Amino acid sequence: MPASPAAALGRNFLGNSPRWYKLSIIAFLVLNPLVLWLLGPVLCSWLLVGEFIFTLAMALKCYPLLPGGLLVIQALLLGLATPDAVYKELEHNFPVLLLLMFMVAGIYFMKDLLLLLFSRLLLGVRSKSMLALMFCLLSAFLSAFLDALTVTAVIISVAVGFYAVYHRVASGKGAGDEHSHDSDHEVTSASREDLDAFRAFLRSLLMHAAVGTALGGVCTLVGEPQNLLIGHEAGWHFKEFFLRVAPVSMPVLAAGLLTCVLLEKLRWFGYGAELPESVRQVLAHFDDEETSRRTQSQRIALIVQGAAALILILCLALHLAEVGLIGLLVIVLITSLNGVTDEHQIGRAFQDALPFTALLVTFFAVVAVIQQQHLFTPIIHAVLALPADEQPGMLFIANGLLSAISDNVFVATIYITEVKNVLDSGGMTREHFDTLAVAINTGTNLPSVATPNGQAAFLFLLTSSIAPLVRLSYGRMVWMALPYTIVMGVLGWWAVSHWL
Repeated sequence: MPASPAAALGRNFLGNSPRWYKLSIIAFLVLNPLVLWLLGPVLCSWLLVGEFIFTLAMALKCYPLLPGGLLVIQALLLGLATPDAVYKELEHNFPVLLLLMFMVAGIYFMKDLLLLLFSRLLLGVRSKSMLALMFCLLSAFLSAFLDALTVTAVIISVAVGFYAVYHRVASGKGAGDEHSHDSDHEVTSASREDLDAFRAFLRSLLMHAAVGTALGGVCTLVGEPQNLLIGHEAGWHFKEFFLRVAPVSMPVLAAGLLTCVLLEKLRWFGYGAELPESVRQVLAHFDDEETSRRTQSQRIALIVQGAAALILILCLALHLAEVGLIGLLVIVLITSLNGVTDEHQIGRAFQDALPFTALLVTFFAVVAVIQQQHLFTPIIHAVLALPADEQPGMLFIANGLLSAISDNVFVATIYITEVKNVLDSGGMTREHFDTLAVAINTGTNLPSVATPNGQAAFLFLLTSSIAPLVRLSYGRMVWMALPYTIVMGVLGWWAVSHWL
């Protein structure tokens, strides 16, 4: 029997999201006008912010752009913010949007080089603790100059590729046979134990690498989107940003790397699994075949990507142009010299960046609501009423807790905007503003590794194709991140409170 229009609309609304989630969003949209009418715009705006954070926390149920966008549209219709205020917020943060549009796409064209680097590490280093350290360190270095999402995507690609190779062999299939690595039905009994060990091995490397993106991402102006946002408000270029944050970021980086090694040595929190020798042999044989098939054209393409990476780092260090424009430079250089001339090939590079760019626009729209209704002004004033030496530590804690349950870009946008307003009004010195800016940056970057919600790279890993293959669930991810959360959070707070 054909479904009624209402039933069809209900199924289409927010797609495959759970029914309770759809009803929650509908309830929000119905409740907001009532609260505005009964209790006024300030309480309604606070409710809207809470609802928006809910959509971020439930990102696994539905991408937050959709329900968050509906809430923002309603906020504009209810007069909680004006379209002009939203536009001015976007205009003010245009460098951040440029970063996401062009830098992420630029790094996409370096994927072959990054894949080669991580593949060589995986097969070339036999010590698991050393391999974990190298994965974490390389991810940190790359994320300091490139984009954490792209670095994570590359590592996921390496893991999926090697997993599929061994899964095919474990299922008794040849290279030309049809095979799906999503199911274990055809895996031979003799290979099941090695397959489970391989899953645990990949799980630990993926988590070390994801944490590495946070350790490196906090250090530089381009490491995370919120870094550029904070650096833009503070007027810091690449070198100054690094030096300002270094008293916190460098000790935390060292402690994070030490934690990585200890977790592998002690085999705590799900770490320590070794790569079975039978799996290594299969993967090494596959890699040898791939290397022998690499053409001269492909080798030149790798050299071009390496040269572009060096140009990127040099341009960032010298601040030769806005970060997004440097990303566009990388796109032009690599595509021109590597024969990428098809519009669809180039367009594919932007698919990973634009959904998050659109989501960031909704962040700034909610910030416009917060600005026009002065929601966070009392909170910032309460923090600034504390003794000056307590304010950085308190901001670090407040940003860290909120980032762990929502999104660190959103949290950083709110707090740096409010603190900058106080500076512009003469309510604090420039030196104190710089200290609080560092506290906001590190607070949104470090404790947010506690959950997949706080770090975009973590959420990307959890929702990727590799997560179900290696049995990486939300709960397991939180558990494996816990030691890093404690070390990075406590040491970061101590450094912010005593070393700035």
